[in-house]
Amino acid sequence: MSDSAVWPVLHYDDTRAALRFLVDVLGFEQHVAVCDEGGELVHAEVRWPEGGMVVFGSTTHKDSVHGRMPAGVNAVYIATEEVDAMYERARHAGATVAEQPQEARLGSGERSYLVTIEDPERNLWTFGTYRGTRRS
Repeated sequence: MSDSAVWPVLHYDDTRAALRFLVDVLGFEQHVAVCDEGGELVHAEVRWPEGGMVVFGSTTHKDSVHGRMPAGVNAVYIATEEVDAMYERARHAGATVAEQPQEARLGSGERSYLVTIEDPERNLWTFGTYRGTRRS
């Protein structure tokens, strides 16, 4: 069970490599992994330890509206206080760091300390301290 009602859906050409990256490099927890009759990983759900889920599937399966989504065109923001730890984890694993840890002003005008990591299929994963605007 997740404490989030919002679950981003991504698609990958290599779902097994994506699952390993999300779990081993970024620190998600594998929740569900479903393979088809041929053994291809076609659906996976990963849980962020601080709350929330991400769902992803394979670009080879085109039998749904999500099946038409290309790989590598997504960006996901994840709120965490562990920005420097995420950076070190990614750097140690040899992952591409698209944006070094830094203070940034977001579109809302709020500040966040963040880092952006690129996964092997070029999706961007931004980890930052921003947890929503303080405006009413």
